[in-house]
Amino acid sequence: MSKMAAGNGVDSPLTDKLVRDLAPPAEGNRIHYDREPKGGGICVKGFGVRITSAGARSFVLNYRVAGRERRITIGSFPDWSVKQAREEAAKLKRRIDQGEDPMGQRHAEREAPTMAALATLYLQYASTRKRPRSLAEDKAMLDGVILPALGKHRVADVQRADVVKLYRDVSKRAPIRANRMLSLLRRMMNLAATEFEMREGPNPAAAIERNPENRRDRYLNAEELARLTTALAAHRNRQSANVIRLALLTGARRGELLGATWGQFDIGRGTWTKPGAMTKQKKLHTIPLNGPALQLLAEMKRDADQENERRARYGLAPIVHLFPGRTTNAAQGDLKRSWHSICKAAALSDLRFHDLRHTYASLLVSSGHNLPLIGQLLGHSNPQTTSRYAHLLLDPQREATERVGQIITGAGRPAAEVVPLPAGRRA
Repeated sequence: MSKMAAGNGVDSPLTDKLVRDLAPPAEGNRIHYDREPKGGGICVKGFGVRITSAGARSFVLNYRVAGRERRITIGSFPDWSVKQAREEAAKLKRRIDQGEDPMGQRHAEREAPTMAALATLYLQYASTRKRPRSLAEDKAMLDGVILPALGKHRVADVQRADVVKLYRDVSKRAPIRANRMLSLLRRMMNLAATEFEMREGPNPAAAIERNPENRRDRYLNAEELARLTTALAAHRNRQSANVIRLALLTGARRGELLGATWGQFDIGRGTWTKPGAMTKQKKLHTIPLNGPALQLLAEMKRDADQENERRARYGLAPIVHLFPGRTTNAAQGDLKRSWHSICKAAALSDLRFHDLRHTYASLLVSSGHNLPLIGQLLGHSNPQTTSRYAHLLLDPQREATERVGQIITGAGRPAAEVVPLPAGRRA
């Protein structure tokens, strides 16, 4: 008899009284196996009760599967009576006879990956595919919202109801944040099925109706732009002010600016080549720079060269970022304090940094440039993204058609310059 199957040889069927009266062993534990009643009755082979030296009693079932002996715990006494435990053992035996391995399934469930494990894999996967700022936002969403609610859930067990409940809870306090959370969860669950092989079946975060979002179209008008430039000139932090100036002059995103290095700029050719790792579309993007932007960059480059000459004398590493941070080879991490101070000085309480990009685009549109060209300058890979500025084309279009009307009617020009339409020809 194997060590697992060994018992004390009590030759009687288990009863509640017998289990209660069993004497604990001096050390370790001992198993007392069930016996068939003399008058006949239910007896499940391998069913028994285990008693420890501390007196704890629990029901177990020994069985063999694929040549291996296993033992599964059914429940403790007296929470389970002998009758209840014996009936459960009989059910388990029927499953075993049909080829199942209840203990193996229990181990598999315990070892099944949780949402916390999925989050770790997702962040590793996204680290080479997303911009640092976007990756940081995902991590904050996971740590602050998703994992506190679902972190201990097994990935395979997450249901649509779990996602809907979390989405509704977050929507009560932050509707837009709830939409972002839902997008992240849907992406993670897609990867869990297709990339990580952690679950099968439909995505529990798919096809959930989102909270409505009103797209923000905020542009600086001429008066606001004048107030902002005045505030920039007076701001004591010149470097942060230059970030904002360059954003206005190029329409670049904040992450592109703060991560920019001098090696990306060709002052002579007047171009900025953004590497794919920095751009939202993940592609190399080269844009021409206007005169004021080049002048600003030239001034900044002169100051950077002077600082690098000083650093070289002391054997220090050179500065490579346009907007360096406090440590060598680190970029400026944030400008929240300066942004708040500048907006307050300019009386622009509702302005976001991204609105500078919208302002750049609106000025291009009002100058009569077409949407495809504007999309190229902004680095839009999808024309629909640029189409949000289409309504701004009305003013230059109106000016153009008014000019045609003036030519046709001769308004404001000598009559001799009006070209009559040939008789007998129709458009």
